[in-house]
Amino acid sequence: MNIGIIGAGQIGGTLTHRLTALGHKVFVSNSRGPETLTDLAAATGAMAVSVTEAARSGELVVVTIPMKNIRNLPRELFKPVADGVVVVDTCNYYPQQRDGRIDAIERGMTESQWVEHQLDHRVVKAFNNIHAQHLMDLGRPVGTPHRIALPVAGDDEAAKAVVLQLVDELGFDGVDAGGLDESWRQQPGTPVYGKDFDADGVRRALSHASRERSPEWRAKASSPWRLAKPA
Repeated sequence: MNIGIIGAGQIGGTLTHRLTALGHKVFVSNSRGPETLTDLAAATGAMAVSVTEAARSGELVVVTIPMKNIRNLPRELFKPVADGVVVVDTCNYYPQQRDGRIDAIERGMTESQWVEHQLDHRVVKAFNNIHAQHLMDLGRPVGTPHRIALPVAGDDEAAKAVVLQLVDELGFDGVDAGGLDESWRQQPGTPVYGKDFDADGVRRALSHASRERSPEWRAKASSPWRLAKPA
């Protein structure tokens, strides 16, 4: 499968390594330009490209950048991208730690619903609750006892099925976590976030999640910038 990756940080870089090793053709990009990704390309066999090329070269595209940078992506980036292209959102909202205040999320919109609105393309939420090093090292063959499971949420069932299959290829059990309106169950601060549960454990953690964000995951008046409303 042709896979575009927008963002070459911890999760993006890890997925570049893992997905090329599985035989996928990966087009990786970042905000600084393909010339800054020569080492990653050489190490993995991925093609270093522009953000626009990454968005438009894949049957599946992973968006894995800081939440605050979503609105810095090129305007209408996904406008010519076919509806059948699967877009995976790994982004997490860290208002105090990094992203500042995004009012729509503070009012209750899920992180991935906000990302979907910005991109104007349906997204599937995945790979946001696992540590990058665990994503790199802890994949196991199907049927392995206590195989780590990852929640996958989205409104497009066909797209979600593609991502669940990719999760399995990477060595993890995929758990259908419902639609994007339920994706708050895997956001930062919830029981599944940052944990290496098996499938039953992920389902229990999702069921025990509270929609109310704890104080450390809400913006403060001193947050560094304010995004009043979605585009």
